Amino acid sequence: MDMFAGGDLQKMLQQAQQMQADMMQAQAELAESEVTASAGGGLVSATVTGDGELKGVKIDPKAIDPEDAETLEDLILAAVQAANADAKRLAAEKMGPLGDALGGMTGGLGLPGM
Repeated sequence: MDMFAGGDLQKMLQQAQQMQADMMQAQAELAESEVTASAGGGLVSATVTGDGELKGVKIDPKAIDPEDAETLEDLILAAVQAANADAKRLAAEKMGPLGDALGGMTGGLGLPGM
């Protein structure tokens, strides 16, 4: 029996459309979520959205040493990298099952919007 006969194709299309809607909802939630991480024992913190957009950096005045700008630069970089890593974990949690399901259904063909 052909897998695409009759209602089977319609059912598959409806499932794909629902998964795509769920994925779009999860992406919207990620864009609105914020993750904050710090470095240097809290001297520098960075906040990013769940989809990786840098929203802010806070620097404790104790971290500002005009004679040692390199350490401050390193702390900022470390805080941003940690926040981005947390955002990627959040995205994997929210998108993981949806991405796996869509990838399996489309056979990895990279269909638009999926």
